[in-house]
Amino acid sequence: MANRQLLLDRRGLVLLCIFLGTLRESGAGQIRYLVPEETEKGFFVGNISKDLGLEPRELAERGVRIVSRGKTQLFALNPRSGSLITAGRIDREELCEAVSSCFLNMEILVEDTLKIYGVEVEIMDINDNAPSFREEEVEIKVSEHATPGSRFPLPNARDPDVGMNSLQRYQLNPNSYFSLQGRGKTEGAKNPELVLEGSLDREKQAAHHLLLTALDGGDPIRQGTVPIRVVVLDINDHIPKFTHSVYEVSVAENLSSGTRVLTVNATDPDEGINGEVVYSFLNMESKASEIFQLDSRSGEVLIQGSLDFEKYRFYEMEIQAQDGGGLSTTAKMLVTVVDVNDNAPEITITSSTNSVLENSPPGTVIALLNVQDQDSGENGQVSCFIPNNLPFELEKTYGNYYKLITNRALDREQVQSYDITLTATDQGSPPLSTETHILLNVADDNDNPPVFTHSSYSAYILENNPRGASFFSVTALDQDSKENAQVTYSLAEDTLQGAPLSSYVSINSDTGVLYALCSFDYEQFHELQLWVTAHDSGNPPLSSNVSLSIFVLDQNDNAPEILYPALPTDGSTGVELAPRSAEPGYLATKVVAVDRDSGQNAWLSYRLLKASEPGLFSVGLHTGEVRTARALLDRDALKQSLVVAVQDHGQPPLSATVTLTVAVADSIPDVLADLGSLESPASPEDSGLTLYLVVAVAAVSCVFLAFVIVLLTLRLRRWHLSRLLQASGSGLAGVPASQFVGVDGVRAFLQTYSHEVSLTADSRGSHVIFPQPNYADTLISQESCGKSEPLLITEDSATSLGKCDPTGNQVRFISCLPIVDVCA
Repeated sequence: MANRQLLLDRRGLVLLCIFLGTLRESGAGQIRYLVPEETEKGFFVGNISKDLGLEPRELAERGVRIVSRGKTQLFALNPRSGSLITAGRIDREELCEAVSSCFLNMEILVEDTLKIYGVEVEIMDINDNAPSFREEEVEIKVSEHATPGSRFPLPNARDPDVGMNSLQRYQLNPNSYFSLQGRGKTEGAKNPELVLEGSLDREKQAAHHLLLTALDGGDPIRQGTVPIRVVVLDINDHIPKFTHSVYEVSVAENLSSGTRVLTVNATDPDEGINGEVVYSFLNMESKASEIFQLDSRSGEVLIQGSLDFEKYRFYEMEIQAQDGGGLSTTAKMLVTVVDVNDNAPEITITSSTNSVLENSPPGTVIALLNVQDQDSGENGQVSCFIPNNLPFELEKTYGNYYKLITNRALDREQVQSYDITLTATDQGSPPLSTETHILLNVADDNDNPPVFTHSSYSAYILENNPRGASFFSVTALDQDSKENAQVTYSLAEDTLQGAPLSSYVSINSDTGVLYALCSFDYEQFHELQLWVTAHDSGNPPLSSNVSLSIFVLDQNDNAPEILYPALPTDGSTGVELAPRSAEPGYLATKVVAVDRDSGQNAWLSYRLLKASEPGLFSVGLHTGEVRTARALLDRDALKQSLVVAVQDHGQPPLSATVTLTVAVADSIPDVLADLGSLESPASPEDSGLTLYLVVAVAAVSCVFLAFVIVLLTLRLRRWHLSRLLQASGSGLAGVPASQFVGVDGVRAFLQTYSHEVSLTADSRGSHVIFPQPNYADTLISQESCGKSEPLLITEDSATSLGKCDPTGNQVRFISCLPIVDVCA
């Protein structure tokens, strides 16, 4: 029946707590709830989502959680209902012991906004503890001559409940000699005393057995009992007397075990055993009994445990002095524990991040931390700081909470990570401090564009380079990391001579190596100007440009080009005049040539390669001027043919030749008159010259006819001589027709050919020699005819080409204008 009543009362108390838990104290800045002790796990404490102004689903989304200072989590959040519930059994007596009002403080952290809300939960007491006595039996010795009204202290009962649920009164079983009364105590509780109501007679009853009952005010009432045995003694008319009714002492909490706190002293004027005083603690709390020890003979109070100001700051004890006759007296001992700075500050990292983006704005929160010190006064006043050389600062927020924030933008390229030392120091003497470290990595932001190693580049490439060959490379560095530092290269869009730049040069996007897509021509362009762009892979990407100048280096790939004298369109050449009266050094003409190459490849030198009259003319080595080397003589031919070679200084050198015709006469009419006189000679010498020309033309015709006959013969017999001809590697070449040009109606041979035909009795030794055509615009000297290389030379023709075989086994035809040499 009593248990049922207790259950009904508890349900009513729970309903009351639910109602009170929804209330918040206005203006206090905290949320307050009431919850009874001994509730089951999951008991509803309060609607925390409503009090925070949030929806239940927002608790998890916004990272709402409980920041607990203790090791044991007493409360939890129900994310579905948005309520604060108990996380386990709550025992008010274990948490608050004898404190009348039990409050538990905690903080609610909203993670995304880093806001802290204070929550205070009051634990309401229920009558779950019955009063109890420490002693199993109490023995009181009373003198038989004790006067009525004498008082004898009885042990106190202990009830950890508070209020009406705590100890309220005592009861003593009915008897004829003793009654029960209470005496006041400092804290308001009552101590029972046994009062003698009548005279005792040891001879009638030597001992009296009583039962002391302690009752609380709960519903139902709980009680505890202790038996009392009163022993009647012989007369002892003096009781011990303390020197002080109250002993007060202050002790530091760091006293070591065995240290004497004080010494009590009580005197008894009786003699013998009745004057021997014994000391003992009376009604001593369990916590105090673990700390203090009393020497029963000397009265010294010693420390046997460890004092802790943060747990117990004050002890009140009662010391009893009893003589051998059973008479006793009591005195109070008040011990005040003085705080000593024996607790270093504690730093708790409530929330932190291990990475922050560089260039984050000042005021970015890195961590939220709580600083506590269990000491009191100045020993518990804590200051927290970080090194001054770091780009961070601490900002105090709610209570002992600090925010670690940035005070300027971070740069990963300068410092990639920070080891932040947080130091908390109290104001004790000496001060105690605690350090903790936060390792913060600076995340990369794409704030650095790629930078080329040079402000501009110059590349050199030889013309006529092979297509697709690499010729240069550029490099750009990016101080960022990972993809922000991955550089790709590209060429800016442009055109060159109407064609896109990409058709000339390409670049490897990963390595920056440049490739030539075509073969460059120095004569087409000397320099190529382009822009190389380097992009990183950041978001957004950054880029930088650099100019690249490609210089095409010249190669000697162009032969000199004759500008003057220019070759006429009709195939003829011009005639330069030189008066017969010209002195040595007279400028007859000048050869003008250019070379499209550059440098030494375009340095030209001139030399006289061939002349119809050696020693008559000279050519300037660097000027190309054709001057007379001596005075003209009457025997000098009318028309002089000069072959001038122009050569550059490249490696290998290239050259070009030009044939000049110089007419020796004072004027053009004289030249025409002299040429006309050649047709009708007036003197025997002129007649001989004409005859010589006629014979030469006839010889050339005969040689040509003989050549045709031999060629036809060879073709008819080719089937018979094919193997022989393949072994000897012979071949025949056609003879181009002679070219003629005219000057004022006078025709002359300007291109000559030399032909050699050798015939032997043995067909295996016969051969035909076709030299390369010798292009000349004038007559060729006789000795130059025999200088042509033969196309086919056999073993039988190893003899000199300029001699005839007297035996007649070999026939050699040599055709050369204007001289004909026929050997038969």
